[in-house]
Amino acid sequence: MSGGYDDRDGKIWMDGTLVDWRDAKVHILTHALHYASSVFEGERCYNGTIFRGRDHSERLKRSASLIDFEIPYTLDQIDAAKAAVLEANGLTDAYVRAVAWRGAGPDMGVASARNPVRMAVAAWEWGAYYGDAKTRGARLDMSKWKRPSPETIPCEAKAAGLYMICTMSKHAAEAKGCSDALMLDYRGYVAEATGANVFFVKDGEVHTPLPDCFLNGLTRQTVLTMLAEKGVAVHERHILPEEMEGFQQCWLTGTAAEVTPVGRIGDYSFEVGALALDIAENYESLVRR
Repeated sequence: MSGGYDDRDGKIWMDGTLVDWRDAKVHILTHALHYASSVFEGERCYNGTIFRGRDHSERLKRSASLIDFEIPYTLDQIDAAKAAVLEANGLTDAYVRAVAWRGAGPDMGVASARNPVRMAVAAWEWGAYYGDAKTRGARLDMSKWKRPSPETIPCEAKAAGLYMICTMSKHAAEAKGCSDALMLDYRGYVAEATGANVFFVKDGEVHTPLPDCFLNGLTRQTVLTMLAEKGVAVHERHILPEEMEGFQQCWLTGTAAEVTPVGRIGDYSFEVGALALDIAENYESLVRR
């Protein structure tokens, strides 16, 4: 599939109906465009099956609730919409994007309780998020922006507005030749990359930030289960940035990132080591069962 994301062949599910890709449009006064009243999910389909698809649907509904609206579709209907999009586009290996938002309606201010809630699902072929980093190790910048306090944002929601500082951080990182950026939290602890969780290895044990102010990713949860099954000790805790000097390996997890080893974060270097490669390989086998 080529061309801009607004100019492609195919079908998108929108408000209960499959429409031509180029016709999937919203009005310029859509509330979400002005006030970020939108939530979304990024999912991957492998060999015709969306990995943890139901969990993604549940999180989409929960995210909407956390930012004060209700998606007018059941979990079964959301799952069916994703299946319909994949079938209509002839895709068996794809990235799936489900998004729900407050649309245009009688309200055009901060409050928008009377505006309709809309939903869409699109899918497209998408390769490795970080290119060849799975073998060479991704290079990350250190972001100047921090993940906010949970007293200021609904940090458990996968909400569009929470990604503004992620976009700025990734743009700054790419300008330096990096793949992504690592963000600290409001207290100065290591948090996450712009769209992925982070894991470190020291002396055969794994250390990963406690997700108390950022999203506890589904891929992160899957990898924690894999590590437990392997008998690897895992420490979920607050990690100071200077501790990275003592870590030997590092990897990122996320639906788009999958499991991607990291070779460098700012001034800190890591080997693309055996455990990182093993988890990446095992994850690939798990999602393609």
